[in-house]
Parts: sequence; structure tokens; C-alpha cells
Amino acid sequence: MPEKLTRFLLKRRFIIRPGLESSDPSAAVDRYVEALSQNGRTIHGKRVLVFGYGGRFAVGVGLLRRGAAHVVLCDHIESLDDERNMQLIPEYEDYLSVVDGQAVPRPEFVTLIHGDIREASIQKDIKSVDCVLSTSVYEHLGDVEGITCALAQLTGPEGFHLHFVDLRDHYFKYPFEMLKFSEKIWKTFLNPTSNLNRCRVNNYGKIFENNFRETRIEVLERDEASFAKAQSHIRAEFLSGDISVDSVTLIRVFAGKPFKK
Repeated sequence: MPEKLTRFLLKRRFIIRPGLESSDPSAAVDRYVEALSQNGRTIHGKRVLVFGYGGRFAVGVGLLRRGAAHVVLCDHIESLDDERNMQLIPEYEDYLSVVDGQAVPRPEFVTLIHGDIREASIQKDIKSVDCVLSTSVYEHLGDVEGITCALAQLTGPEGFHLHFVDLRDHYFKYPFEMLKFSEKIWKTFLNPTSNLNRCRVNNYGKIFENNFRETRIEVLERDEASFAKAQSHIRAEFLSGDISVDSVTLIRVFAGKPFKK
């Protein structure tokens, strides 16, 4: 369906299920903070970029409340959820103000960026950041390598990334269904509006290792039973020969100290 319709349904939580950052932003912030702590990092005093924020300010102001110095909310298009952002005003009026009946971030705390992160003008607006965070965004990227490189170049020398990536077909009843089709068939007929790039664990590992001195990928979930049912129909390019790798459905990527190009 058209992207505008998809975002309309997401905002109203109708048919399409929203992710954690929309359904429970406080839990999403807690998860970021805890995962970074496990990797010996903190957002305290840092300039943090939330990549793919989805038009809602809740995670951004939550990160500020937890100690971030400044938050950059970045998305490829502008699609603000004015209704839910207004609901944040009573609790987060230190970081948000009301202009013409809409919630607007205070620029000393929050920067809004909309556009292609790979473009020089966008990178100039963002400047340098200490930390980049995302949840269920990376699996939708069309140019994973190019975007990762762009984000790495925006990250300070001692900066770090944390990304939660869902490797399932988003028709969740059949998590490996998308791996059964050729690139031509998938792109022409089956790929959803949100785009699923079908990258697997090893793909992400190589891309982040090419851009960061420090890369750790943690498997959060795997589904060997569903994979075994689908395996005979999965295309060879998506198979490593190790079921513990091929059946992975959710990962957490930590990367630090970007290579500068």
C-alpha cells in the first residue's frame, strides 16, 4: 500500500502493529540504556541520534530525561504524530513547547532532521554525534552499506551505535517466507511498502565491521522450528549451512569507534 496510508494506519494503530518505540517508548528507552550499559557505554552528556524516529518525540525526550545532552531525531520523511506529541507536553515541557496548537521541540535540546542521511546537506545539518540508536529500522533500509557508512562518518571518533534489527518476514506467521523468492520476484511483486532488504546476520556483521573498529552482534531470538519447516524452499544465497545462524530472527548490533574515510 502507499507509504502515506501505511503511516496513517500506524499512527492510529489500526491493522499494522506498531513497534516498541511507538507502543511503549519508556520501555524502548530503558532497553537502550540497559544494552549500552552492558557494553560499557552511557548516553549521559552525549549527543544522541535516533535513526528512524517515526514522527513521535517520546523516545527523544525520554533519552533527555535519562541524561542525554541533546537528541537528534532523524527520519527520511516528515510525518509528525501531532496528537501523541501533544500528549507529552505536561510531562516534558522542559524539552517541548506549544506553537500554533502543536508540540514543537526546544532547539537547545532536540534537532529534527528529515531527509536522506547520505546527502551532504543533511550531514551538515546533523553535525557530529556521540551515539546512534535505532529499533526495527535497519531491516527496512534499501542501501544498508551506504547508510551505515554515512552514519559512521557522522559519529565521533569514540562514538558508538546500538541497533535492534528484526530479521523476520514481517508477515510474522511465516518468519522466513521472504527468503524463498528471487530478488526479481521479491522486488517486483512481494516486497512491502516499508521495504524488507532480507539481509541476514552475516551481512550485517560484514557491513558494520567495514565501518567500525569494534563490532558485536548478539542474537536475541532464533526460531529453529519455523526455519526447519521452510528450509527446503529457502534460496541458497540466504543459507550459511549453520542452522543456529540461519534461523536467527532478532539481533542487537553494537558498534564503536568508526573508521573515518
